[in-house]
Amino acid sequence: MLSDLAAQAWLALIHAPGLGSRRFLRLWELLPDAQGILAAPASLWREAGLNAESIAALRQPDQARIDNTLAWLAEAQRALVAYDDVRYPDTLRVMTDPPLALFVMGNTELLHHPSLAIVGTRHPTPGGAQNARAFARDLAGRGVCIASGLAQGIDAEAHQGALEAQGYTLAVVGTGIDRVYPAQHRELAHAIVNQAGLIVSELPLGTPPQPSHFPRRNRIMAALSLGTLVVEAAPQSGSLITARLASELGREVFAIPGSIHNPMARGCHQLIRQGAKLVESSADILEELAAQLQTHRVRADIAPVESLSPALPNLPEDHARLLDAMGFDPVSVDTLVERSGLTAAEVSSILLITQLQGHISPLAGGLYARSSPPTTQD
Repeated sequence: MLSDLAAQAWLALIHAPGLGSRRFLRLWELLPDAQGILAAPASLWREAGLNAESIAALRQPDQARIDNTLAWLAEAQRALVAYDDVRYPDTLRVMTDPPLALFVMGNTELLHHPSLAIVGTRHPTPGGAQNARAFARDLAGRGVCIASGLAQGIDAEAHQGALEAQGYTLAVVGTGIDRVYPAQHRELAHAIVNQAGLIVSELPLGTPPQPSHFPRRNRIMAALSLGTLVVEAAPQSGSLITARLASELGREVFAIPGSIHNPMARGCHQLIRQGAKLVESSADILEELAAQLQTHRVRADIAPVESLSPALPNLPEDHARLLDAMGFDPVSVDTLVERSGLTAAEVSSILLITQLQGHISPLAGGLYARSSPPTTQD
């Protein structure tokens, strides 16, 4: 725990514009103490590359802002984990641009728990959303902490899957920790903290979402995790940044393949071509990480369920016939009529029923895709 004076010194450093990780490290090499850095002569600050604005902020810190942050930190389950704190993860400390400190809310032990980052598009297909939740649920049920970014789409599904398994999940956010972005995930954020999870941010309180914050958020997520799983992603998706950072840090990168007709599978296929490990089940991930997980007593030796998708119930013959004709690529009504031998009216009726049952999903352009496994096997 930080003393009040130490916390004030760290907050003054965090709030100083233009300080950043690399300049901070230069100062730390010269004077490894936050209070000492704050009391140092301006010549030392200039030697580390600080400009006039940064120096002015260090000379006269915004005390009202510091006091407001200290008041926030005084509440239960909140903490500032500074660079010299024993709780600060070594996986971050060895980075070339480590966070000066982490604002955290929840179970700080998860900073050292074996984690897997699950990331992907904010606009997943129904199957992609289902895969994210199922992988997270299965892995969290075996003791792996699921790390993600609290964003829409794949991130939210991953967090929800971990919560469903009564497991651990960690959210690294690209705003001040006192903000929830997007706002509709406020309930999810509360659930994460209340279920022994953790929310993490390096940004000062009140910081709004900005595009530049999310790649920096991603580097923390990648560093805290043993590996990164990309579920669905377009070729320019930010989740590919997380995968690249994970690879640069020597972490494993996993990707789930998809249909060649699914634009949200192209980022995953790109990663696989670049050397990411193709995975079809959580067993593939547990096998790759087995040695690392064993040191943390995670149950990697327990075989996951064979299918991450729920099996279809017994369906009427014509319903099963249509679903088998659909395959796993998006198809039109005309194509289904041709493949199934059913009339257009029959196909339309079955599509409506199976859509209500959750077996298929409508897509743009009048196409449909299934979200469940086939009813027959080779």
